[in-house]
Formats: sequence, C-alpha cells, structure tokens
Amino acid sequence: MLTLKVKKLSQVTVLPSFAHPGDAGIDLFACEETVVRQNDRTLVGTGVGMEIPDGYVGLIWDKSGLSNNHGLKTLGGVIDAGYRGEVKVGLVNLSDKDYIIRAGEKVAQMLIQKVEHVAIEEVSELSGTARGDGGFGSTGK
Repeated sequence: MLTLKVKKLSQVTVLPSFAHPGDAGIDLFACEETVVRQNDRTLVGTGVGMEIPDGYVGLIWDKSGLSNNHGLKTLGGVIDAGYRGEVKVGLVNLSDKDYIIRAGEKVAQMLIQKVEHVAIEEVSELSGTARGDGGFGSTGK
C-alpha cells in the first residue's frame, strides 16, 4: 500500500480522509470560508501540503453532491508528485445562486493514480485509423 504524506499548514486544517473503506477518492476540506459567486470561479485552500509518491499524480474531482445539487465543478485538478505547496481547489459555480463554503467542509476529492511517462517524438505523419481526425460529434448522437 502507498503512503501519502500530508502536512497541516494551518491550525484549522482538516486532514484529507476517505469517507468509507474502499472509496477511490480522498475527501479534501476547505480551511477557510469562501463564497463562490454565481457564474464565477474561485480558488479554495485546503490547508495541506502533500508528498505524492514519485510515479503518481493527485487528480482533483468533483464531490457529486456539490456538483449535482449546487452546480459546483472543479477546475484544473492535477497535483504533480514534485509539488510541495498548499493543495488548492479551483471551483466554478454554474448555478444562479452564490454558494458559501465553510472551513472544515468537503470541497472536492482526490484520486491518487499511477502515471506512465512517455518519450515525445516528433514525426511528419501519424498512422491512420478508422476514425482519422473525426472530432467532436463525429460518432453521432
């Protein structure tokens, strides 16, 4: 089993934790009160730094209740193994109501996942496939 080393950066910090045995996501908690205004975005501090093991990444995802019930979606949630600063959660409020996040409340969840590193090679042509360069909407409704 991997160990995720976590450092409290504030006295009011709630350490990340799993809500239930077997959960994939580690709950992240706000360390400060923040208002996420309607149709706006903000950055929420968690008050923790982490030492994610080499070869892994922390991916920040929505809490389904906040997303489905209040329109809060996470933004740009990639925490690299070499980062040692405070983990912050970018949130956007897609609803028509402001949402108050209080210190100690869950704001997101993080999955720790293995990363495959690849060599980057420039080529003049890419191999062909049945899909080709078909993008958005190319497979129909």
